[in-house]
Amino acid sequence: MRFAHTTVLVATICGALLIYAGASDSTSAPLSTAISVQLADLLVQPPAANWPSYNGDYSGRRYSSLDEINANNVEHLRAQWVFHSTNSSRLEVTPVVVNGLMIVTSANHAIALDARTGREVWHYSRPNTEGLIDDASRHLNRGVGVWQSRVFMEVDNAHLLCLDARSGNLLWEVAYAPNNKNYGATSAPLVVKDKVLVGTSGGDDGVRGFLAAFDAATGKEAWRFWTIPGPGEFGSSSWPGTMYLRGGGTTWMPGTYDPGLNLLYWGTSNPAPDFDGAVRPGDDLYTDCVLAIDPDTGKLKWYFQFTPHDLYDYDATETPVLIDAVYKGEQRKLLVEANRNGFLYILDRTNGKFLSATRFVEKLNWASGIDAQGRPILTGAVPSRQGTRVCPSINGATNWYSPSYNEITHLFYFKALEDCGLFFLKPQEFKEGQTFYSTGSKHIPGEKAHKLLLAYDLQTDQFAWKYPQTSSGYSSGGTMTTGGGLVFFGDDSNSFEAVDAKTGKALWHFNTGQSVDASPMSYAIFGKQYVAIAAGSDIFSFALP
Repeated sequence: MRFAHTTVLVATICGALLIYAGASDSTSAPLSTAISVQLADLLVQPPAANWPSYNGDYSGRRYSSLDEINANNVEHLRAQWVFHSTNSSRLEVTPVVVNGLMIVTSANHAIALDARTGREVWHYSRPNTEGLIDDASRHLNRGVGVWQSRVFMEVDNAHLLCLDARSGNLLWEVAYAPNNKNYGATSAPLVVKDKVLVGTSGGDDGVRGFLAAFDAATGKEAWRFWTIPGPGEFGSSSWPGTMYLRGGGTTWMPGTYDPGLNLLYWGTSNPAPDFDGAVRPGDDLYTDCVLAIDPDTGKLKWYFQFTPHDLYDYDATETPVLIDAVYKGEQRKLLVEANRNGFLYILDRTNGKFLSATRFVEKLNWASGIDAQGRPILTGAVPSRQGTRVCPSINGATNWYSPSYNEITHLFYFKALEDCGLFFLKPQEFKEGQTFYSTGSKHIPGEKAHKLLLAYDLQTDQFAWKYPQTSSGYSSGGTMTTGGGLVFFGDDSNSFEAVDAKTGKALWHFNTGQSVDASPMSYAIFGKQYVAIAAGSDIFSFALP
């Protein structure tokens, strides 16, 4: 509402009010945190003013319909504010924004900010957990889920926290991993209907992976799906003796969800031990898979395995992106995933049927292709005691950093890494409190890695354009695309960039001075579009003057 001398914004989310009030040119108007996120708000697709979940909406497309910032004016984009986190030098969070309130995480801290100014509204914190190993010991955290007036967060020791969105006060807490101390958590939760879905890290550390659902109101466990079958269950032949208790297959990134089909799509990590396949014969289900799961019951509907009997740490936790499109002359419900193993897969998401796979890196020698059933055609390049050159490297041809899909260009965008490594095998016994790789991988002296931003056209099965990066190749900046015809991404030289979504032409960049290891998002306040990303220890927000 606009009045003669003041500006008052009243935004309503299912009966809850968020009110800005003050002079029309003020940047410090008070912010109410009386938010209530209902099912209808989480179903909005594509996102616009709000970005209420890790990927913006359930589809995983990271496409914002906002178009105030576009190819004609993005060169004028300027930093509006910077928020500095004091307890982490590597933020991997994607901010969530609901009606002007931004919520970010930094290790075991959750912080609410005024998304227009970066002013801190509330701050929840707890100490980092001692005695964790591997990824969990780095206390990484990728964000929150929201539901009604509650904020959900996983912390490093695999506890699920429920916070009051108005104050940051802790409402309840659930320890959701079994007593194997090798479990951790690095993901953002996903809220579907009245359930909060969580997974763990630790796929390289001898744990049994699972996806669990908790009642959003009470924290009571609703169901749990174990990704490593127990004795007598389908797929258990790969896990002799007690190996099923430490087979990996963790679920350390958020999945996606199709409300029409009422199906969750969730990726699983590599098997353990990583490089010794002798102790886990066969395909090692359900590692390196995308799983289609009923969110109400936790029952598996179908699965597709990208890298059976993985010996290379090729997790399949990359975002399974849900796209409705004409594919080879037929309207289909597709699942598209650029996989860590170097192939981009297209599946029918109604039943998991394999449709195609396209190689997207030049450096790839573990397989010569993918057969008609979607299984890799192996070359015999496997880890050895003396070391075997394998491409892609342990870092993968892509990784967890987010892809995106633009509804206007019909292009799929993702970051690719050209790199190889030496893979070594040395069998080991499992010990709690230690990693379970059965040795490891090394960089090959003299070989240089580099990244590219790729744009893939589903209609032609070809790449529309490729945008090469510079520097080492080892940052983890993801992508986001917009109705303004742009692709935003964290590049490999500490910069936040924008390119033309149709052509890949470079249009704008901002040097953050820090490694970008997170994926961007967009939101709007008063109709003004902002774009935000985490870099190093800071959250940056940008807008037009």
